[in-house]
Amino acid sequence: MVRTVPVADPGDLLARLPERAPYAWVRHGEGLVGWGEAARTTVPPGPGRFAWAREWLAQVLGEAHTDDSVHRPGSGPVAFGSFTFDPDSPGSVLVVPKAVLARRDGRAWLTTVGDAPMEVVTPLRDPGAILYGDGSLTAPEWQHAVARAVDRINDGELEKVVLARDLNALAEHRIDVRLLLTRLVRRYPECYTFSCAGLVGATPELLVRHTGEAIESLILAGTIARGGSPEDDARRGAALLASEKDRHEHHCAVESVRDALAPLCKDLTIPDSPELLKLSNVQHLASPVSGRLSDGASVLDVVAALHPTAAVGGTPTGSAVSLIRELEGMDRAGYSGPVGWIDAHGDGEWGIALRCGQIEGSRARLFAGCGIMGNSRPAAELAEAQAKLRVMQYALEG
Repeated sequence: MVRTVPVADPGDLLARLPERAPYAWVRHGEGLVGWGEAARTTVPPGPGRFAWAREWLAQVLGEAHTDDSVHRPGSGPVAFGSFTFDPDSPGSVLVVPKAVLARRDGRAWLTTVGDAPMEVVTPLRDPGAILYGDGSLTAPEWQHAVARAVDRINDGELEKVVLARDLNALAEHRIDVRLLLTRLVRRYPECYTFSCAGLVGATPELLVRHTGEAIESLILAGTIARGGSPEDDARRGAALLASEKDRHEHHCAVESVRDALAPLCKDLTIPDSPELLKLSNVQHLASPVSGRLSDGASVLDVVAALHPTAAVGGTPTGSAVSLIRELEGMDRAGYSGPVGWIDAHGDGEWGIALRCGQIEGSRARLFAGCGIMGNSRPAAELAEAQAKLRVMQYALEG
């Protein structure tokens, strides 16, 4: 039995979370948080994983006896999910929490599955001192991988490839995911802050928002660090908008999204030129996308069509993914894979898991990636990756 009821404004959604296994999707104070597990599955790897996930959700959510007096996207039974970047990698999960607290457009509600007692909310705990160590590749090794990728691009094998880095972190105490979420929301309110099965982060990139027939997406590709003064910041933004390398990288991402969404949509709008999206640490070239679906596709169908975009894989996709497997020397796990939520009507919001880390006890594995083009410089790409890693380092250290 699933019951959704209106509730008074809960204030800070994250402040209502218990420490154990919190789920979250929050931006500008709105979104959903959840706790407990009414149902959970590990999605089998392979090319049909999104179809398998949709069938599992249809069975589990379809069997629910739902009493929903709110009737909004995200009311009734909801599943949080995280999919690995590589379809052949294990670790994709879907979870239906026992309780979900949500706020959207001035309304708030609580959904409970069965007897879902409110858990005790304990004070946030600091992880203490943090020690960092190399991930799969050292910094020089990763720069060498970038140089090899540039050679392969200039040899004509592909146009672009996104190479990721990982960084290991060991905390003095067990890491409280709620503290990371709280710090990320405070520092990056314009991002989608998420938590699902230990994958925690704040992504600027909305893969898709699905509400009825309407869909929205945000394409980000092309990055530069923020400046040290307003004048420097403006110069950097102008340089990014004028950069042939970054504009081409962004164009590749736009075309991959257009090609994926056009068959699903009866209308699709993508601006001719990108705009600047300024975050607290970096600036991105950004293109907002909107459209209407031509049939009853769920948000997972759109996710399946879009992933992986050129912004996280490369162009062409097949060649880029093969080169990623060859050069990165690691399994990305959930990094740069889809993360978000879906309700029983197929509505939902999914982002790309960027600026994130996989948390397990007192250990964290942090991730960042860069789009590599034919004129990329390894040292500059390493600096960009380090700037992106600082997002999760801030979440750990405060």
